[in-house]
Amino acid sequence: MAILHAPAAGQRVFITGASSGIGLALARHYLRQGAIVGVTARRTDLLYKLAAEFPDGQCLPYQADVRDAQAMQATAQAFIQAAGVPHIVIANAGVSCGTLSAEAEDITAFHTIFEINVFGMLHTFQPFIAAMRESGLRGQLVGIASVAGIRGLPGAGAYSASKSAAITYLESLRTEMQHDGIAVTTIAPGYIRTPMTDVNGYRMPFLMEVDIAASKFAHAISRRKRFVVIPWQMGWVARILHIIPHWLWDRLTRNAPHKPRIEL
Repeated sequence: MAILHAPAAGQRVFITGASSGIGLALARHYLRQGAIVGVTARRTDLLYKLAAEFPDGQCLPYQADVRDAQAMQATAQAFIQAAGVPHIVIANAGVSCGTLSAEAEDITAFHTIFEINVFGMLHTFQPFIAAMRESGLRGQLVGIASVAGIRGLPGAGAYSASKSAAITYLESLRTEMQHDGIAVTTIAPGYIRTPMTDVNGYRMPFLMEVDIAASKFAHAISRRKRFVVIPWQMGWVARILHIIPHWLWDRLTRNAPHKPRIEL
């Protein structure tokens, strides 16, 4: 059954982490719908390749690291000057790898994951909020979290904690934006086929292709949903995870597989 979306033609959308995975799929989705899309990543070669697929001025590529607040301020201003205040800002940039608190060399990975997954979200949204307020646009801030943020997963302390922090941050932000008419949407994906999940050597239930996921994300965004888990099957899993008692969670995860530890 086809998913119907609000028309994106004429919309302005800004997406971080758009060089691959979910970010790239979302950028393609909105570009194909006729939106003007600003895309950012640390690597620009893939962004320029994407921009070349569409008419001049429709896809606006920017090199920026979401860990750098000043760079994100400059990028936001450049997009606003080129295209106008965005209707939708999607903080998608994120990283993941296995981490173990017992390993001293993983401390750097903990810092990197939090800097990108949590502070990067703040650095993405903050430069646009005042402009959205002043424009009266009733815009929308979208954060890509994860089902992994609902319970702590073994071998993924940094990633689970960062996504849990993102979920809570986005809820706080949503309550703050109420008086301005700015919607805040939290999307918590399950397993989506991307380079981030390709390294997993274990079974991933309800694995979804990235283009299908992007379409469903866009549908939730168009409905200005507050919180959504995609795919829907993982929504039920998330509900169950939330109520499992601690002793049972410990038993279930005692011998669970770990995500590979890699250098970020």
